[in-house]
Formats: sequence, C-alpha cells, structure tokens
Amino acid sequence: MTKLSVDTKLISSIILAHILLFITFHDHHAVFWYLYSGAMLFLISFSIFQGKAESNAKKSFFQFLLYGILSGIVLYLIFWIGHFLLTLLPTDLDQQVSHAYKRFSPELLWNYIVLIIILIPGEEIFWRGFVQKRLMNLMNDKFAILISALLNASVFLYADLPIMMIAAFVGSLFWGILYAKKRDLSMLILSHLIFDLLLLVIFPIH
Repeated sequence: MTKLSVDTKLISSIILAHILLFITFHDHHAVFWYLYSGAMLFLISFSIFQGKAESNAKKSFFQFLLYGILSGIVLYLIFWIGHFLLTLLPTDLDQQVSHAYKRFSPELLWNYIVLIIILIPGEEIFWRGFVQKRLMNLMNDKFAILISALLNASVFLYADLPIMMIAAFVGSLFWGILYAKKRDLSMLILSHLIFDLLLLVIFPIH
C-alpha cells in the first residue's frame, strides 16, 4: 500500500453522493425514480468534469460481449445463491429482499429507460470510473477495490434496508475486480445491464 495523499476531489465526491442519496431515500418513495435519476446525472457530470477519461484497452467485439454477458450472469448466480442461503438463516434479510423489490423495482416504461441510459452507466462511471480509479492511483488495487465497495455500499444506508448495503457491496466488489483487471467501463456497463435485466425483469429472486 503506497503513501496516501489527500484527494479533495474524491472526498468531495463521496460527500456529494451521500447528500444526494440521503435526499433520494429520505421519505420520498413516490418520487424515488425522479430523485435517483437526478442524483445520478449530477454524479455523472461531477465525474466527467473532475476526472480525466481513461482509454480502454482494445478488445474485439466478441471479447466485449463475452466478458460483459458472462460476468453479468455470474453475478446474478452469486446473488441467487446468496438469497437461497439467506432463507436458511434466522434473520429477516430474505424478507428485506422482497421489501426492496416492492419499493425500488422499476414499474413504468420510463423507469426502465432511465435505468438503462442513466442509472446503470452512471453507477459504473462514478463508482468505478471515478471513485475506484482515483483510489487505485493512491493505493494498492486490492485496497482500492475494497474501499470503493465499502463507499458504494455506505450510500445505501439511507434506504433503511441493510440488505441493500450488502447487495451494493457485493456488486461493487465484483465489478471493482473486473474493472481493475480489464479497465473497460463499457464492458462493466454491459455486465451491469445483463445483471439488472436478470435480477429485475427476467428472473427476480424474491
């Protein structure tokens, strides 16, 4: 682990994310999709304005599809197995999964549209392309992946559902490892899209 320096842009981005997600989740269930879309657009703009885009390593279109689709399926299977294990534990975490689906799943057509064109790309651009990338410039990749995942999970504290923090941590850890290895945000966005389609549309696990 290298010597850390203060990254004011990184610190500012995390504070901003917490403020925006606090507003998004705090007693605004009826307008959640409006607020989350606005918050993510703001974070995308912040990332682009403050951070320099990283060129991706050249890959064939076949490799792009292969890694993107397979990784999305693998993460979905991890979540499916995780949910099955939760049903065996004496906790209410499996019930929280159902509550999360009821409160935050897309219902209207425009919800799916913003999920695909704003939320999925935005989460990867901000959490991997900006936060994790800056952390990787400050420390060992393994620490950067872990801290980025913890920071990503932390903003879901305001949802009042611990299972969402756990899910965000696992997903961020998975995509963080993929980003560190491939440095390809477009591949991560495809992976995230496949995962969300399986989790929210095709084979919901609640």
